[in-house]
Amino acid sequence: MTEKLITFAVPCYNSAAYMRHCVETLLTAGEAAEIILVDDGSTKDETPAICDEYAEKYPTIVRAIHQENGGHGEGVNQGIRNARGLYYKVVDSDDWLDPDCLAKVLGQLRRMVERGRVLDLMICNYVYDHTDEGTAHTVRYTNALPTNRMFSWSHMRPFRPDQNLLMHSVIYRTEVLRRCGMVLPKHTFYVDNIFVYQPLPYVKTIYYMDVDLYHYYIGRADQSVNESVMVKRVDQQLRVTKYMIDCQDLNALPAEQNKLRRYMKQYLSMMMAVSDIFLLLDGSAEAMGKRDELWKYLKENTAPNIYRAMRLSVGGLTNLRGPGSRKLVLGCYRLARRFVKFN
Repeated sequence: MTEKLITFAVPCYNSAAYMRHCVETLLTAGEAAEIILVDDGSTKDETPAICDEYAEKYPTIVRAIHQENGGHGEGVNQGIRNARGLYYKVVDSDDWLDPDCLAKVLGQLRRMVERGRVLDLMICNYVYDHTDEGTAHTVRYTNALPTNRMFSWSHMRPFRPDQNLLMHSVIYRTEVLRRCGMVLPKHTFYVDNIFVYQPLPYVKTIYYMDVDLYHYYIGRADQSVNESVMVKRVDQQLRVTKYMIDCQDLNALPAEQNKLRRYMKQYLSMMMAVSDIFLLLDGSAEAMGKRDELWKYLKENTAPNIYRAMRLSVGGLTNLRGPGSRKLVLGCYRLARRFVKFN
């Protein structure tokens, strides 16, 4: 049997100021967990030493891996290559897990393993923690997923556009990640979208617990989801979106995954919308050219019915043309951002 119930992979890059809180919450899992701290070539602070300190203090739980800088995706890849846990979860070094919720989730996973019912995917809620404002917003899935029982994609109901699965909400069976052949691009931000998209057709059994497990820190000026940072890094958003267009043929999904196909089209549409919005925020002629090129890429690399679905969904709405369209699209984005507070 696999040595550990779960592997937590924590990509760390110059994270000394906040990573201890993250690791301490993971340590509450005890010997059921393996914590892989991936030092991604940190040079500006004590991150490498902190990783080694935890590995020395907790040799049966924590492993430290030091690598040349490869970006967040390579930190996730390194964790998958080295994981000894039956399940796998990525926790960013500035985020944290609620210890009480973690105990409940691991208890449920353990009970299911003991009964011979190994899940492919566990889903939990996550919380946007806006620490600078002192506010929080929880994303839960009670309207879309059965609660506290094993189910398949055929039992899911429609997701709202603001509640797509994110890296924060998922715990995959490690073998699912390996079987789907996922290797995230190096030196690229926003690859967490690939992490929660590419493996989905390989998932057969799912369980949703309505607990607020993951706390997602929002507020650092240099954070990858900061609006100004996303505008500067829009080429990486485009790279990830094109990868997602290429990594799955949605028409090839079997009939029993029709509801999954609908969800994945919704997710891809949202990626097109995000790309559109940040190119519109840039507003330059070069950015508008990239916007046209992305939609051309989608048309040339998907089936006609998938392209039409994108045009008739939220992605198409952000690609409106004509006088006033830019102002309208960005106005709607600002309104959504105000209420959902996703960055």
